[in-house]
Amino acid sequence: MKTDLSKILAISGQSGLYLYVSQARNGAIVEALADKKRSSISVTSKITSLADISIYTDDEEVKLQEVFLNMKEVLGDADAPSSKSGAEDLKALFEKALPTYDRDRFYVSHMKKVVDWYNNLKKYASLDFVNLEEESEEVAE
Repeated sequence: MKTDLSKILAISGQSGLYLYVSQARNGAIVEALADKKRSSISVTSKITSLADISIYTDDEEVKLQEVFLNMKEVLGDADAPSSKSGAEDLKALFEKALPTYDRDRFYVSHMKKVVDWYNNLKKYASLDFVNLEEESEEVAE
């Protein structure tokens, strides 16, 4: 099954990733990818869809989906280094997966989140993504 990053959420103050289930009266109902537990998230929480996240490069911003695909190509079937790995390990991975990443704006703390998300998606969902452009074209037809 393909993963739709527009429905995968990162919630500030919460660890892990969540699947958007439904709208609630005062927020959203989400399901944790790891343990499938559902909960209600307040409208005041900072909720970000992974499809909306981009990484700065020297030329442009690259969507997170493309970064994940590059990481998958570099890593093969292996997991990404843990977020507890040293900064050099993380930087070495991104040197291969996204060689033009902006060293002034893409920090090690950001790299830690990205590798955590990558490993969570690999373990609990799929690294085979729904192509958002194709999906929006099909809806338009």
